[in-house]
Amino acid sequence: MIRKTIVLLASMLVTVAVYAAGAQLRANHPDSYTVRRGDTLWGISAKFLAKPWLWPEIWQANPQVRNPHLIYPGDVLNLSFINGPSLRLEPGVHREGEAIPAIPLDQLKMFLKDMRVMDSNSVSSAPYVVGLEENRLRGAVGQNIYVRGLQGEPGQRWAIVRPSHVFRGFDENKADADLVAHDLDSNAAMVNAPWREDSRNDGHYGKGDDLGVEVSVIGTAETLRTGDPSTLLLLDSTKEIRSGDRIMPVDDKPYDAFYYPHPPKSVPADAKVIGFADALDAAGSRQVVLLSVGSRDGVDNGTTFSISEPGETIHDDVASNSWNRGVGKTVKLPDEYVGHVMVFRTFDRVSYGLVMDSLRPVHVGGRLILPE
Repeated sequence: MIRKTIVLLASMLVTVAVYAAGAQLRANHPDSYTVRRGDTLWGISAKFLAKPWLWPEIWQANPQVRNPHLIYPGDVLNLSFINGPSLRLEPGVHREGEAIPAIPLDQLKMFLKDMRVMDSNSVSSAPYVVGLEENRLRGAVGQNIYVRGLQGEPGQRWAIVRPSHVFRGFDENKADADLVAHDLDSNAAMVNAPWREDSRNDGHYGKGDDLGVEVSVIGTAETLRTGDPSTLLLLDSTKEIRSGDRIMPVDDKPYDAFYYPHPPKSVPADAKVIGFADALDAAGSRQVVLLSVGSRDGVDNGTTFSISEPGETIHDDVASNSWNRGVGKTVKLPDEYVGHVMVFRTFDRVSYGLVMDSLRPVHVGGRLILPE
């Protein structure tokens, strides 16, 4: 469970106009608030504003803002009404330790660095582990692994990845609309073709719109000798390496350290929750969910959506005017608001989002709409 997320970005001694961009004050807002260790931007903003995701437009409207990344436990936010409502940040006399980070990077590391969503063809055509030193079934740190299809030089380092899920979008009007985020068979000793959906023969794999394959980094290796197969030394790993694991370049790109919540310009008609990262049947506040939208849809880090649960279709026993209940006329109940989700890592057609708040459990199929 992720307990801390993003932090309030404000500068010292800055007056911020609260009325900007339609960011209305909450009816039960406090007059002041002392920042505490573990606070989040969302939580603090929600104490003052009816729409906490609009805070960037608030501080950006103030020309005095210079360094909006420093806020510490002990700092005080005061609400004043001189020339209109405004928030003033007063630094604490004894600031505690370092400034609060933008997001809990230690808790989200696996999603920021160790998880990727890639094109299916890129995964299937990637170099792969074909065997292990002394013909072992599993590889451990310090052992040699043998890789086919690798083009590189001695001394070059590689990431070892293991595909875990394939993401597919389905026509919402079809019966198989909820078949998304399928588990993939991964053990070459158990199936004829690792990472192939059709190896399970359960009738629905391979259908729908291919949104990509999720892979997780489980180790790194260094090329010792080139060839086919090449010989690599296993440098580190979080799991035992096995035949079928894929080899890909090390991702040295830095990830975002600061996130700015903002509403999307528009929401695709089929945008929805397609899976969970750390839950089984439902997710709640501070848990990670997977979304069927990405950079191709104009989604970037910080994009904030509301989640809406589709209303059920039930029988209208009153209108049916029948002694038999559960037959005859039907009516679709209204969609129900569930909560907010903020995107923190974006790929081409899929994104990872953090549930910021929720009134009820988030389920697969939950629709993404403009934030409410």
